[in-house]
Amino acid sequence: MDLAQRHSAPAPVRTPAQAPTPPRPVAGPAVTDQHATHRAAPRLGWKGILREPFRAGTWLRLAYLLLALPVGILCVPTALVGGPAGRIQRGLARRLLGVEVPDPGRTGPLALAHAVISLPLNLIALTVSGYFWTVVVMNLAYPLRPGGDPSDAWGGPTMAGAWAVHGIGGGLPFLLITPWVMKGFTALQARLVKGFLGADRTGLLRTTGIALAVAAICAILSIPVIHQL
Repeated sequence: MDLAQRHSAPAPVRTPAQAPTPPRPVAGPAVTDQHATHRAAPRLGWKGILREPFRAGTWLRLAYLLLALPVGILCVPTALVGGPAGRIQRGLARRLLGVEVPDPGRTGPLALAHAVISLPLNLIALTVSGYFWTVVVMNLAYPLRPGGDPSDAWGGPTMAGAWAVHGIGGGLPFLLITPWVMKGFTALQARLVKGFLGADRTGLLRTTGIALAVAAICAILSIPVIHQL
Protein backbone atom coordinates (compact mmCIF):
# COMPACT_ATOMS: atom_id res chain seq x y z
CA MET A 1 0.00 0.00 0.00
CA ASP A 2 2.77 2.35 0.86
CA LEU A 3 4.59 1.47 -2.39
CA ALA A 4 1.48 2.21 -4.52
CA GLN A 5 0.87 5.51 -2.77
CA ARG A 6 4.49 6.45 -3.31
CA HIS A 7 4.25 5.88 -7.10
CA SER A 8 0.90 7.61 -7.45
CA ALA A 9 1.94 10.72 -5.52
CA PRO A 10 1.76 13.88 -7.69
CA ALA A 11 5.04 15.53 -8.68
CA PRO A 12 5.76 18.75 -6.85
CA VAL A 13 4.94 21.92 -8.76
CA ARG A 14 7.85 24.32 -9.22
CA THR A 15 7.18 27.94 -8.61
CA PRO A 16 8.73 30.62 -10.82
CA ALA A 17 11.25 31.36 -8.10
CA GLN A 18 12.38 27.71 -8.16
CA ALA A 19 12.63 27.48 -11.96
CA PRO A 20 16.14 26.78 -13.24
CA THR A 21 18.08 29.83 -14.38
CA PRO A 22 18.75 29.77 -18.13
CA PRO A 23 22.46 29.63 -19.00
CA ARG A 24 24.14 32.90 -19.89
CA PRO A 25 24.89 33.35 -23.56
CA VAL A 26 28.54 33.01 -24.41
CA ALA A 27 30.08 36.12 -25.92
CA GLY A 28 30.39 35.57 -29.62
CA PRO A 29 32.87 36.92 -32.13
CA ALA A 30 30.91 40.17 -32.51
CA VAL A 31 31.36 41.06 -28.83
CA THR A 32 35.01 40.13 -28.94
CA ASP A 33 35.58 42.21 -32.07
CA GLN A 34 33.80 45.15 -30.49
CA HIS A 35 36.05 45.09 -27.44
CA ALA A 36 39.12 44.58 -29.60
CA THR A 37 38.19 47.57 -31.71
CA HIS A 38 37.64 49.63 -28.59
CA ARG A 39 41.04 48.66 -27.24
CA ALA A 40 42.71 49.40 -30.56
CA ALA A 41 41.13 52.86 -30.86
CA PRO A 42 43.71 55.58 -30.19
CA ARG A 43 43.16 57.66 -27.07
CA LEU A 44 44.21 61.29 -27.03
CA GLY A 45 46.05 61.88 -23.77
CA TRP A 46 49.34 63.16 -22.59
CA LYS A 47 51.00 59.86 -23.50
CA GLY A 48 49.61 60.08 -27.04
CA ILE A 49 50.85 63.65 -27.38
CA LEU A 50 54.33 62.68 -26.21
CA ARG A 51 54.47 59.69 -28.57
CA GLU A 52 53.08 61.45 -31.65
CA PRO A 53 56.42 62.85 -32.90
CA PHE A 54 57.85 59.32 -32.94
CA ARG A 55 54.98 57.47 -34.65
CA ALA A 56 55.41 56.11 -38.16
CA GLY A 57 52.29 57.97 -39.29
CA THR A 58 53.91 61.30 -38.43
CA TRP A 59 56.86 60.62 -40.71
CA LEU A 60 54.58 59.36 -43.48
CA ARG A 61 52.68 62.64 -43.28
CA LEU A 62 55.97 64.52 -43.45
CA ALA A 63 56.90 62.52 -46.55
CA TYR A 64 53.56 63.44 -48.10
CA LEU A 65 54.12 67.14 -47.37
CA LEU A 66 57.56 66.93 -49.00
CA LEU A 67 56.23 65.22 -52.13
CA ALA A 68 52.82 66.89 -52.53
CA LEU A 69 54.24 70.15 -53.89
CA PRO A 70 56.60 68.78 -56.59
CA VAL A 71 54.14 66.05 -57.55
CA GLY A 72 51.35 68.63 -57.79
CA ILE A 73 53.48 70.84 -60.02
CA LEU A 74 54.22 67.91 -62.33
CA CYS A 75 50.53 67.00 -62.41
CA VAL A 76 49.58 70.35 -63.99
CA PRO A 77 51.14 69.61 -67.41
CA THR A 78 50.26 65.94 -67.01
CA ALA A 79 46.58 66.83 -66.64
CA LEU A 80 46.78 69.28 -69.58
CA VAL A 81 47.86 66.51 -71.93
CA GLY A 82 45.32 64.05 -70.55
CA GLY A 83 47.79 62.04 -68.50
CA PRO A 84 47.05 60.08 -65.30
CA ALA A 85 47.30 63.06 -62.96
CA GLY A 86 44.35 61.92 -60.88
CA ARG A 87 45.69 58.41 -60.47
CA ILE A 88 49.09 59.75 -59.40
CA GLN A 89 47.59 61.98 -56.74
CA ARG A 90 45.29 59.25 -55.43
CA GLY A 91 48.20 56.81 -55.25
CA LEU A 92 50.32 59.28 -53.29
CA ALA A 93 47.52 59.90 -50.78
CA ARG A 94 46.84 56.17 -50.44
CA ARG A 95 50.45 55.14 -49.84
CA LEU A 96 51.46 57.91 -47.44
CA LEU A 97 48.19 59.00 -45.79
CA GLY A 98 46.20 55.77 -45.98
CA VAL A 99 43.36 57.55 -47.81
CA GLU A 100 41.37 55.24 -50.06
CA VAL A 101 39.70 57.17 -52.86
CA PRO A 102 37.54 55.15 -55.29
CA ASP A 103 38.52 55.64 -58.91
CA PRO A 104 35.68 57.51 -60.65
CA GLY A 105 36.95 56.39 -64.05
CA ARG A 106 37.69 59.73 -65.68
CA THR A 107 38.36 62.89 -63.69
CA GLY A 108 38.73 65.11 -66.76
CA PRO A 109 39.13 68.81 -65.94
CA LEU A 110 38.84 68.06 -62.22
CA ALA A 111 42.34 66.57 -62.20
CA LEU A 112 43.71 69.84 -63.58
CA ALA A 113 41.58 71.87 -61.14
CA HIS A 114 42.88 69.84 -58.22
CA ALA A 115 46.50 70.23 -59.36
CA VAL A 116 46.13 74.02 -59.60
CA ILE A 117 43.97 74.68 -56.53
CA SER A 118 46.03 72.45 -54.24
CA LEU A 119 49.32 74.20 -55.12
CA PRO A 120 48.93 77.12 -52.65
CA LEU A 121 47.97 74.78 -49.81
CA ASN A 122 50.82 72.38 -50.65
CA LEU A 123 53.31 75.26 -50.65
CA ILE A 124 52.11 76.71 -47.34
CA ALA A 125 51.89 73.28 -45.69
CA LEU A 126 55.46 72.45 -46.69
CA THR A 127 56.77 75.89 -45.67
CA VAL A 128 55.10 75.97 -42.26
CA SER A 129 55.95 72.36 -41.41
CA GLY A 130 59.52 72.81 -42.60
CA TYR A 131 59.91 75.96 -40.52
CA PHE A 132 58.54 74.23 -37.42
CA TRP A 133 60.89 71.27 -37.80
CA THR A 134 63.80 73.68 -38.34
CA VAL A 135 62.97 75.37 -35.05
CA VAL A 136 62.94 71.95 -33.36
CA VAL A 137 66.35 70.96 -34.70
CA MET A 138 68.00 74.34 -34.13
CA ASN A 139 66.88 74.54 -30.49
CA LEU A 140 67.41 70.93 -29.46
CA ALA A 141 70.83 70.95 -31.13
CA TYR A 142 71.74 74.41 -29.84
CA PRO A 143 75.27 73.44 -28.66
CA LEU A 144 76.06 72.27 -32.20
CA ARG A 145 75.43 75.66 -33.77
CA PRO A 146 78.59 76.93 -35.48
CA GLY A 147 80.17 79.81 -33.59
CA GLY A 148 77.54 79.73 -30.87
CA ASP A 149 78.53 82.00 -27.97
CA PRO A 150 76.21 81.45 -24.98
CA SER A 151 77.47 84.50 -23.08
CA ASP A 152 74.86 86.81 -24.62
CA ALA A 153 72.20 84.15 -25.32
CA TRP A 154 69.08 83.47 -23.31
CA GLY A 155 70.01 81.25 -20.42
CA GLY A 156 73.70 82.18 -20.66
CA PRO A 157 76.46 82.70 -19.96
CA THR A 158 76.88 78.92 -19.63
CA MET A 159 76.18 76.55 -22.48
CA ALA A 160 74.12 74.32 -20.17
CA GLY A 161 71.81 77.21 -19.27
CA ALA A 162 71.46 78.34 -22.88
CA TRP A 163 70.76 74.78 -23.99
CA ALA A 164 68.12 74.35 -21.29
CA VAL A 165 66.31 77.54 -22.30
CA HIS A 166 66.42 76.89 -26.03
CA GLY A 167 65.82 73.15 -25.84
CA ILE A 168 63.04 73.14 -23.25
CA GLY A 169 61.52 76.52 -24.05
CA GLY A 170 61.77 76.36 -27.84
CA GLY A 171 62.62 72.92 -29.16
CA LEU A 172 60.42 70.71 -27.01
CA PRO A 173 57.13 72.64 -27.47
CA PHE A 174 57.59 72.74 -31.24
CA LEU A 175 58.45 69.03 -31.24
CA LEU A 176 55.07 68.27 -29.65
CA ILE A 177 53.05 70.80 -31.69
CA THR A 178 54.44 70.19 -35.19
CA PRO A 179 52.93 66.69 -35.72
CA TRP A 180 49.45 68.08 -35.02
CA VAL A 181 50.02 71.00 -37.39
CA MET A 182 50.96 68.48 -40.08
CA LYS A 183 47.85 66.46 -39.26
CA GLY A 184 45.69 69.50 -39.93
CA PHE A 185 47.35 70.23 -43.26
CA THR A 186 47.27 66.63 -44.51
CA ALA A 187 43.63 66.21 -43.44
CA LEU A 188 42.69 69.18 -45.61
CA GLN A 189 44.84 67.93 -48.48
CA ALA A 190 43.18 64.52 -48.25
CA ARG A 191 39.74 66.14 -48.45
CA LEU A 192 40.78 67.92 -51.63
CA VAL A 193 41.91 64.62 -53.13
CA LYS A 194 38.61 62.94 -52.20
CA GLY A 195 36.50 65.82 -53.48
CA PHE A 196 38.23 66.46 -56.80
CA LEU A 197 39.55 63.01 -57.68
CA GLY A 198 36.97 60.71 -56.05
CA ALA A 199 33.42 59.78 -56.86
CA ASP A 200 31.79 61.85 -54.11
CA ARG A 201 31.68 65.62 -54.72
CA THR A 202 29.82 66.45 -51.51
CA GLY A 203 31.23 69.57 -49.84
CA LEU A 204 33.79 70.15 -52.58
CA LEU A 205 33.11 73.89 -52.84
CA ARG A 206 33.32 74.33 -49.06
CA THR A 207 36.55 72.33 -48.85
CA THR A 208 38.08 74.41 -51.64
CA GLY A 209 37.18 77.63 -49.85
CA ILE A 210 38.68 76.40 -46.57
CA ALA A 211 41.88 75.31 -48.30
CA LEU A 212 42.35 78.65 -50.05
CA ALA A 213 41.51 80.57 -46.87
CA VAL A 214 44.03 78.57 -44.81
CA ALA A 215 46.70 79.15 -47.45
CA ALA A 216 45.99 82.90 -47.52
CA ILE A 217 45.97 83.28 -43.72
CA CYS A 218 49.20 81.33 -43.30
CA ALA A 219 50.83 83.37 -46.06
CA ILE A 220 49.90 86.62 -44.31
CA LEU A 221 51.11 85.37 -40.93
CA SER A 222 54.41 84.25 -42.44
CA ILE A 223 55.33 87.75 -43.67
CA PRO A 224 56.78 88.96 -40.32
CA VAL A 225 58.65 85.66 -39.92
CA ILE A 226 60.22 86.10 -43.37
CA HIS A 227 61.35 89.64 -42.50
CA GLN A 228 63.15 88.30 -39.41
CA LEU A 229 65.18 85.76 -41.39
